[in-house]
Amino acid sequence: MEFKELTKKDAQIGLAMELDKLMKTMPEGQKQVVEQDFDGFKRLFGKFINSTGPSVHWDKIEKLPQDAIQPYAGLPCPADKESIRQMLDQLVVIKLNGGLGTSMGCSGPKSVIPVRNDLTFLDLTVQQIEYLNKKYNANVPLVLMNSFNTDDDTMKIIRKYSGFNVSIKTFNQSRYPRINKESLMPVAKSCRTDDDIEAWYPPGHGDFYQAFSNSGLLEEFVDQGKKYCFISNIDNLGATVDLNILNMCLNQNREFVMEVTDKTRADVKGGTLIQYEGKLRLLEAAQVPKEHTEDFKSVKKFNVFNTNNLWISLPAIQRVVGENTLDMEIIVNPKQLNEGLNVYQLETAVGAAMKCFDDASGINVPRSRFLPVKKTSDLLLVMSSLYSLDNGSLIMSPKRMFPSTPLIKLGDNHFKKVSAFLSRFGSIPDLLELDHLTVSGDVTFGRGVSLRGTVIIIANHGDRIDIPAGAVLENKIVSGNLRILDH
Repeated sequence: MEFKELTKKDAQIGLAMELDKLMKTMPEGQKQVVEQDFDGFKRLFGKFINSTGPSVHWDKIEKLPQDAIQPYAGLPCPADKESIRQMLDQLVVIKLNGGLGTSMGCSGPKSVIPVRNDLTFLDLTVQQIEYLNKKYNANVPLVLMNSFNTDDDTMKIIRKYSGFNVSIKTFNQSRYPRINKESLMPVAKSCRTDDDIEAWYPPGHGDFYQAFSNSGLLEEFVDQGKKYCFISNIDNLGATVDLNILNMCLNQNREFVMEVTDKTRADVKGGTLIQYEGKLRLLEAAQVPKEHTEDFKSVKKFNVFNTNNLWISLPAIQRVVGENTLDMEIIVNPKQLNEGLNVYQLETAVGAAMKCFDDASGINVPRSRFLPVKKTSDLLLVMSSLYSLDNGSLIMSPKRMFPSTPLIKLGDNHFKKVSAFLSRFGSIPDLLELDHLTVSGDVTFGRGVSLRGTVIIIANHGDRIDIPAGAVLENKIVSGNLRILDH
């Protein structure tokens, strides 16, 4: 055996021994879940240690077949109420709810940040599904995939929906140990999360398949006759149940359908669809060799990106998990812990399993189905009069003259946290005619401000700009110092 092979073997043996030690710190009754998690982690680690070279060879990428990505506009609409009810009764809606609101300065699950009229991501999701169930007399359950970071808080919050016409189920994704960048061994000293929360992480949404199966919910839904799940990120406000896509999945017997949308210059990081070794698969930025980065970003060559709205056959998930044929590229995410220790967390992405399914296809959907709220600049959009609420769904105002949303950049120093962001607006400005807004520095907005065209507001260090109430700024650059004081 070569030296390299030996060290790989040693690393895997060493990891297994460390995990066994950690296992001994667990009380008997709680060992089963941890065992399942550790088995999954060993598989992931083995793949990480043994990976050789790039997962995609650029010259092997094939031309996408004609029908690989279907246009949304060509989908037939299901007509009568009864057939819609029968379709909906075969559906399960799954929201990825593992993330915290920390990047927006909020504590607790991201799903409980208020986004519109004091309603949270979770409130809007429940409203949408309740409306469907009532309107069509259907029974679409909502399933939340939580992480150890969000589970306790989420369980308390969902009690308030007990009177709603929605069955809500939850399951937890795995809890994996972060590993030391140098030794590749777990940094945890005990299995209890609370002893050192930084030693553990939820391993990305690619963990969905195994965790959903482990939870017993997959089997339960298949036994009930459910055929498809619709999976999306809870912070994508455009990811609502679409009857035309559900109809397509059922009629064409698709096992895996990925919603993609046209790429603009703002979307160069998003994964795209390629044909590779005869299968449709997701190509992420991290898999692209450095010399082809510009090709990957090109809007001409790869003109769509993955919205992470996925429609997947439940029996097919059962088969792929049961046969152990799940194969997802590993995302190696380097992190630095508070004390300065460098670690890796190994993750996978839910869309990367596309190549493991038969009859997969993309569907090119309108941009309105991709409305993620990652930053306060996104929050500004969804809180504004650009959108109205209709039974939990955000609908773009017909008064907007063009379908694209404005491009908004707000300076991190003053606008990153939700509380700071909200304190800077007397009321949310009118953005109906806005193309582009850049705000940097100490800037506040009075009530009833209207922003149109391209507006750039820059307060230099030590200066402050107060945009007065009722101001209309159209194609303006505002800089320097503008204080409006009461006298």
